[in-house]
Amino acid sequence: MNREWKLARRSLIIGERTLVMGVLNVTPDSFSDGGLFFDAPRAVARAEEMVAEGADILDIGGESTRPGGLRVRAAEEVRRVVPVIEALAQKISISISIDTTKAEVARAALDAGAEIINDISGLRFDPHLADEAARARAGLVLMHSRGTPETMHTLEPVADVLADVIGTLRESIAVAERRGVRRESIVIDPGIGFSKSAKQNIELIAKLDKLAGEFADFPLLVGTSRKRFIGALLGDVPVDERIHGTMATVTAAVLRGVAIVRVHDVQAAVQTVRVAGAIKAVTGDG
Repeated sequence: MNREWKLARRSLIIGERTLVMGVLNVTPDSFSDGGLFFDAPRAVARAEEMVAEGADILDIGGESTRPGGLRVRAAEEVRRVVPVIEALAQKISISISIDTTKAEVARAALDAGAEIINDISGLRFDPHLADEAARARAGLVLMHSRGTPETMHTLEPVADVLADVIGTLRESIAVAERRGVRRESIVIDPGIGFSKSAKQNIELIAKLDKLAGEFADFPLLVGTSRKRFIGALLGDVPVDERIHGTMATVTAAVLRGVAIVRVHDVQAAVQTVRVAGAIKAVTGDG
């Protein structure tokens, strides 16, 4: 069944096919691209490349969430992302997302042309993010995580990861709606790789259909791209050798009803989604 994801200035059709969100890190210390796109001209060029490869959404972040990544002040985050968003808003036709946990950054990004806020904390760090989403009538991605940016990657695993994800995301949704975010603007993300063991990441991927069933009113976004558990499964391969493992998880996500996949390797993901979607349609679940 198709539905609309209501954004600031448009709606995206959810359910017709799995959408591809391309990742653009405007940071010097990202785990995935090592600061390759830290300056605005290179970031804009990479964004245009991802659009040409078939991305449906661009997710732009100015602060790394990798283990050991350095926290930055809101003003610095704004300095990194706003020029890129402003330039792209004039050049591309697809939706732009701001990956941030700070309301000040979200406000600046939305004013510059972004239409979605992607919050890895699920409103735990700054509930005022929901106020900015409500003000702009923007899309809001609520992700499950535990702990703080300094501790989330070292926490002991919970006993029942699926129950923890479900319970925490329900709380995040309730906060968002209390602060005025439209229900049809919310997307949820189980937070693969955040405060979870490798075994729990695999379990969540295997049970994405159950998670989708628990949140039937909300589209599901999943980001597994190049993550550490994939490298471990493949014999501790480095980040730049995890594309095939990532595409295996993208296939699993499509077959289990995920609405959006967040990836670094857009062209490969677009092709994977197309083939997996065709297989899913034949099963009668599409």
